[in-house]
Amino acid sequence: MKPAHSLSLLASLALAVAACGGSPEPAPAVPEVPAQPAQPAPEAPAAPAPTAPEAAATPEGGAAPAAAPPVTVEVPIEARTNSKLKGSATFAEVEGGVKVTINVSGAPKGKIAVHVHETGDCSAPDAKSAGAHYNPENHPHGLPDGSARHLGDLGNIEVKADGTGTHEIVAKGANLKQGAPNSFLGRAIIVHEKQDDGSQPAGNAGGRIGCGVIGQSK
Repeated sequence: MKPAHSLSLLASLALAVAACGGSPEPAPAVPEVPAQPAQPAPEAPAAPAPTAPEAAATPEGGAAPAAAPPVTVEVPIEARTNSKLKGSATFAEVEGGVKVTINVSGAPKGKIAVHVHETGDCSAPDAKSAGAHYNPENHPHGLPDGSARHLGDLGNIEVKADGTGTHEIVAKGANLKQGAPNSFLGRAIIVHEKQDDGSQPAGNAGGRIGCGVIGQSK
């Protein structure tokens, strides 16, 4: 009877174990969270393009041209006809003509004539190589304030007792452009021994005591 009792006990234990050690309960399901769409990164604001400095403009919209410097010619004046004269002349283009400034020393006291002559040649001892007064428009001779005059008529220099003198005048209608009509370039400046009295044909101004060639402009 013992074996039967043991089997019954073993069966009871097996049933108890089965009741306690059954399959584990499934874990509760985790609800799925819907995926969020990716958000684009914010764009950085574009930097403004650098602006070039504005150029000065003309009414037509182009750049304003630089002003051209005035044309100037410096001329040394050398003695002629056995005189002791020395000097210089400055020719500068101005509105409406050419401003001429003349300085002399060693000249005779009083008024002495000065003209632009037609040929830039001072080689002759008496400066006769410079030709006649420069007169491209074929006017009668005259003083600068006269209604008719040669383009080269520059009037008279007032010379002090010490032999020095200065004269300044604007030759209206003249210019310093190479090859242009009425240009003083390539001519000669002549200082005379006497006063230009305005008479015909050349002012009765006597010998030529100073001469300088009006060369290239600067």
